[in-house]
Amino acid sequence: MLQQQNEKQVTIAANINRVRQEMAAACDRAGRSVSEVTLIAVSKTVDVNAISMAASCGITDFGENRLQEAKPKIEQLPDLRWHFIGSLQSNKAKAACQLVQCIHSLDRPALVEALSGLSGPDIPKLLMQVNISGEVSKHGVAPEKAIELAKRISHAGLPLCGLMTIAPLVEDTELVRPIFRQLRILSEKIRDLALPGVSMECLSMGMSGDFTVAIEEGATMVRVGSAIFGRRY
Repeated sequence: MLQQQNEKQVTIAANINRVRQEMAAACDRAGRSVSEVTLIAVSKTVDVNAISMAASCGITDFGENRLQEAKPKIEQLPDLRWHFIGSLQSNKAKAACQLVQCIHSLDRPALVEALSGLSGPDIPKLLMQVNISGEVSKHGVAPEKAIELAKRISHAGLPLCGLMTIAPLVEDTELVRPIFRQLRILSEKIRDLALPGVSMECLSMGMSGDFTVAIEEGATMVRVGSAIFGRRY
């Protein structure tokens, strides 16, 4: 058992090192500093032991997509920074705010209404999820409605810190470059509106298969799961 744990630790450490090297190379290609990009280890279905192993390698940010699964992990590892990256039900929005430091999936007026009235330490960073690809299987506001939703969020007094998107799964990652580029351009358009409480400092885009392209296109947060933990942890 101890040998298996040691092997698991070695594997996770090697995976993290590989991801960091790829991030650094992508930043070099884009003329950016790697310090501009936060690596979020997606820990859905991953146990606390493996999360602790990743944390021992310097990972500080972890992403979960189900509150029921996330809550016990967060309670056991409260010193880490936690991100909610899944679709959020309106009736669980306030509960999510009590658990995580960032919500990446604000995508509809009902969620804005559910969170209205929260302020200060009661509200985490909020990112609007935009369905740039238009895939019906993905959540997110349509790009043409994103500015309207940003105005609604601002009017509600909520801190909108940026945008998030999920690109289609493709073998050739160059095919998703336009998706990431469109999100960056949309972010710039919203930023230029100078809406109260809207900063557009964060671009959450890129996962295990395409995070290097996302970084080249301006990502400030990448959400990496299987490339760190493997597909069966």
